[in-house]
Amino acid sequence: METDSHRLPGHRMVHHFRTRSGERLAVLHAGSGRSLLVYGTADPDAPERSIALDGDEADHLAELLHGEGIRERLDRIERRIEELAC
Repeated sequence: METDSHRLPGHRMVHHFRTRSGERLAVLHAGSGRSLLVYGTADPDAPERSIALDGDEADHLAELLHGEGIRERLDRIERRIEELAC
């Protein structure tokens, strides 16, 4: 996956992604909100769709994409530390 990130005016940040299959999307950080930007083939520089997410929605989506929640990761690390300490 190709990625690049850019600072935008007004304390915003955009992260662009291109998948191996050529699909393009971006995550726009604007203050406390996030937006997913989905690009099509008609205009490669303009998103076809923008999906606004509030903070908890963005966190939930990030956990789903990661595949394992923060609590589960911490539990696994704690169990591993206990195993190494014995």
